[in-house]
Amino acid sequence: FFQCDNAKGLKAFYDAIKYGPNHLMVFGGVCATVTSIIAESLKGWNLVQLSFAATTPELADKKKYPYFFRTVPSDNAVNPAILKLLKYYQWKRVGTLTQDVQRFSEVRNDLTGVLYGEDIEISDTESFSNDPCTSVKKLKGNDVRIILGQFDEEMAVKVFCCAYDEEMYGSKYQWIIPGWYENLWWESWINSSQCLSKNLLAAMEGYIGVDFEPLSSKRTKTISGRTPQQYEKEYNAKRGDGQSSKFHGYAYDGIWVIAKTLQRAMKYLNATNKHQKIEDFNYTNHKLGKIFLDAMNETNFFGVTGQVVFRNGERMGTIKFTQFQERKEVKVGEYNAVADTLEIINNSIRFQGLEPPKDKTIIQEELRKISLPLYSILSALTILGMIMASAFLFFNIKNRNQKLIKMSSPYMNNLIILGGMLSYASIFLFGLDGSFVSEKTFETLCTVRTWILTVGYTTAFGAMFAKTWRVHAIFKNVKMKKKIIKDQKLLVIVGGMLLIDLCILICWQVVDPLRRTVEKYNMEPDPAGRDISIRPILEHCENTHMTIWLGIVYAYKGLLMLFGCFLAWETRNVSIPALNDSKYIGMSVYNVGIMCIIGAAVSFLTRDQPNVQFCIVALVIIFCSTITLCLVFVPKLITLRTNPDAATQNRRFQFTQNQKKEDSKTSTSVTSVNQASTSRLEGLQSENHRLRMKITELDKDLEEVTMQLQDTPEKTTYIKQNHYQDLNDILSIRNFTDSKDGEKAILKNHLDQNPPAQWGSSDPSRTSKDPIEDINSPEHIQRRLSLQLPILHHAYLPSIGGVDASCASPCVSPSASPRHRHVPPSFRVMVSGL
Repeated sequence: FFQCDNAKGLKAFYDAIKYGPNHLMVFGGVCATVTSIIAESLKGWNLVQLSFAATTPELADKKKYPYFFRTVPSDNAVNPAILKLLKYYQWKRVGTLTQDVQRFSEVRNDLTGVLYGEDIEISDTESFSNDPCTSVKKLKGNDVRIILGQFDEEMAVKVFCCAYDEEMYGSKYQWIIPGWYENLWWESWINSSQCLSKNLLAAMEGYIGVDFEPLSSKRTKTISGRTPQQYEKEYNAKRGDGQSSKFHGYAYDGIWVIAKTLQRAMKYLNATNKHQKIEDFNYTNHKLGKIFLDAMNETNFFGVTGQVVFRNGERMGTIKFTQFQERKEVKVGEYNAVADTLEIINNSIRFQGLEPPKDKTIIQEELRKISLPLYSILSALTILGMIMASAFLFFNIKNRNQKLIKMSSPYMNNLIILGGMLSYASIFLFGLDGSFVSEKTFETLCTVRTWILTVGYTTAFGAMFAKTWRVHAIFKNVKMKKKIIKDQKLLVIVGGMLLIDLCILICWQVVDPLRRTVEKYNMEPDPAGRDISIRPILEHCENTHMTIWLGIVYAYKGLLMLFGCFLAWETRNVSIPALNDSKYIGMSVYNVGIMCIIGAAVSFLTRDQPNVQFCIVALVIIFCSTITLCLVFVPKLITLRTNPDAATQNRRFQFTQNQKKEDSKTSTSVTSVNQASTSRLEGLQSENHRLRMKITELDKDLEEVTMQLQDTPEKTTYIKQNHYQDLNDILSIRNFTDSKDGEKAILKNHLDQNPPAQWGSSDPSRTSKDPIEDINSPEHIQRRLSLQLPILHHAYLPSIGGVDASCASPCVSPSASPRHRHVPPSFRVMVSGL
């Protein structure tokens, strides 16, 4: 029955049953619709049906078609072969694309059952009716790399056109589709698509087709005595120019199956019941029908299509694998269902990559780490910076007794160096990531490097600002009678700043400690061209409220910088270079501030590039630390080697000495000198006024002390010693250069009339006077003047240039101080400046 028309096929079958002789079996059935109807009704006639061309999976239902057999494998027979192929290449993740036709849907459903429990995941199941592009796009979106397709030739052209558009072809994808298409099948349907022929062929290249084997490839003799190759040669000779069918081998083996079945049935009847023959069969003879059915199930021989064996009525045949290579299909392997073995022909499968495609995008997480050469270079620069800092430390300690270094607070200088070295040390910790240390160690480093950098910053700039504050307190607070600020107090100030740091850091660590977090970035192609995707990951030190804690730290450091700028501005006019670092502090604050702002911004923008980020952070720290240390120590080093005394002298004092030398050479009057210096002195009038007020206060103190000396002359030395420091701190050359000529004349005349008395002398008459007599009497005034002028002469002389010609700077040693040596009279004329 080869009719594909349902009505004609059924009519031919029923006519044969009604009008023809009794039939022992039914051989045939090509069209699935006719075959299924006939096979379902054969049970009522006790007829066994054998088909050689019906491949529909529906006929495999033995409950519905118990008397149906076929020599051709069903469409579902390819599923065990596909399973074997997937296991062979270790593909454990697939997707299906099925045309909405019952035949293909049944194969897809059976494949799902075959793959279930075999550790193979069907990640996506797509179906389509006419346009497969949407389904193809979904498969790509789900990262399906191995696609199992079930569709006819017409739809296959559309599928591969969509695959080309979505770039689902090449070395990363593998298509497995039915292999029963006609030769050059795409040429018949290319015109119905909008795809160019070259694009279609590019997308088709490498697909694997799966279908049953028409003829066995073995050269073994079959049951007919011919090898499959001999049979094929004879078949082609006899058919001539007639059209070839791929089912001819199964039809040939089907005849042998019927013959062998009847032979076994006859042997069984002869052995069990000699009175019954197969000729006695009729449609109601269930006993003979059962004998034929059992004999059919026992079929097992080697035919031209391979080993012919039935399992539940299904042929256990051979499945072949072909691959589309250079516009033709090439056999690359076969699957033997009887032995459940897969044989791949050597070097026949050509994958478009260096290896078979992966069943999914292999995501390889790769830690973005700091380059070892970069780390080495920056570490070398850091070591050079630490060596430089050590050299400055050695210089500071070695010359700590030099007046230039001593006046610049060597202990504070040491703290500045220590802070710089701590900042340098933090660079080594910032460069250690997961490629060098473990996760736990990295988390510890998150805290340690933050502490070191914070403490180093505060130590360096805190010491610098503390020095500046001392200068500010001495030279700017004129209301203080006596200001002695020792280094111990500065250390307390720096310690207070560090205590604030420690409070912030401890609270940070206790409340919300830094943790190691991993940030994952978008996948990137493998630089080596492998079929994998690289997902970069990056380690960070973060916590829940990172922004708040950083804001607190930045705010505190910003206030510290503003305080330093304020002090630098206030002390900018202090004229002793050894004490005044305001210019260098301003430069340091400017450089550090600008670099930190730029570094923080660029570091945030490059957080996904650890090499760039580490390079920026390291260079900012190196630059800021180096600039700060150089600005503080290089000028001192240069000055100490060239002119160590110049930095410890008051610039106004130097100016007065130079002016005096010029006056002696040119014999210019004092009035002319004052007129020439008017422009310089105008800006100092207000300060001169304040200092005069202070002198007035000291005069009152001297009057009180003079009264006390009337009874205790021994206290004269005590007065001189205790008031010397106050007078020396207050008085400068500006007190004398801007005085009027009349005042100078009066004081000079007074000195001529009342020569200064010696500190150790006393008038015995003083002890005999009444202590309550008028202090404004001529005797008291004379006594006060005789006492005040020597004090002023000895106390103020170093500030106005009253030094010995052999002494380069005033007060070099205590033994050479005014109160321990005699001042030559030639300098007394300088007192007239008071």
